[in-house]
Amino acid sequence: MPSFTGHYISSPSERPATTALLAPAAAILLCSAVLITVIGQYTDLDLVLADLYFDQEKRVFPWNTTWFAKDFMHGWVKNTLRWLGFLILAATLLDFLRPLKGMSSLHRTQLRVLAIASFAEPFIVNSLKERSSMHCPWDVDRFGGSHSFLRLLDWVPDGWDPGHCFPAGHASTAMWLCTLAVFWLPHSPRKAFYAFLGGSGAGLFLGWIQQMRGQHFLTHTLWTSWISATLLLILIAMFSRQLLVQIKPPVDQELQPAVCNP
Repeated sequence: MPSFTGHYISSPSERPATTALLAPAAAILLCSAVLITVIGQYTDLDLVLADLYFDQEKRVFPWNTTWFAKDFMHGWVKNTLRWLGFLILAATLLDFLRPLKGMSSLHRTQLRVLAIASFAEPFIVNSLKERSSMHCPWDVDRFGGSHSFLRLLDWVPDGWDPGHCFPAGHASTAMWLCTLAVFWLPHSPRKAFYAFLGGSGAGLFLGWIQQMRGQHFLTHTLWTSWISATLLLILIAMFSRQLLVQIKPPVDQELQPAVCNP
C-alpha cells in the first residue's frame, strides 16, 4: 500500500503567527526603542536604581565581591550558558555536514535559527561595547569613579576615555535564549511567546545582578534585551518560508497527496 507524506505552506488566509505578527512585533520594537531612549536620556532612573545598591559610607557596591554575584552568576552561570551555545553550534554544524536522521526540515530550521542567535547576539552586543564611550556605574564619579555620567545621546567630550560599558554584555550570555520561541512556531504562538519571555527574563535577571554589582545601568540591560528581540524578529523574517513548512496531517489520500512512495 502506498504511503503519503509531504509538506505544505499555509495560504495567506491561514498563515500562522510567524508572518502575521511580524509587522506588529516591529512596531512594538520601535515603540520600545523610543521608550528606552526616553528613560535613559530624560530620567534619572539609571542613577536612582544604582543608588540602591551603592554603599555611600564605604563608597563601594557591596554586591560586587559576593560569591553569588561574582563567582556563581558571573562565573559558573555565564560559562555554562557559553558552553550551551557552543554545543548548539556544534550540533547544528554536524547536522549541516551530515544531516541527523529523524529530524524534520522544520526542526532543522529551528535549530539553525537558535544556533545563529547563540553566536550573533553576544557578538553584536560585545562589538557595540568595544565602540561605546559610556562608563559603568563604578567608573562614574557619583559612585567613587573618575568619569562623568554619560547618557546615550550625550555629546562625547574631546579627549574622553571610552568606558566600553554599553550595552550589557553579561546579560547577552542568556538573552539569546529568547530564540527558543521558534520551537513553538508556527503551531503554538502563545507557547512561543512564553518561551520568549522566559529567555528574555533569564537575560534580564543576569543583567540585574550586574546592576547590583555596579557594573551596568538598567538601560544597558534593556538595550541588550531590545537587540536580542530585534535579532529574533530578523531571523524569523529571514527563515519565514522554512518555518511555515509543516508536515501534512493524514487526510483524504486521493484528494491531497503530496509525494507518493510505493
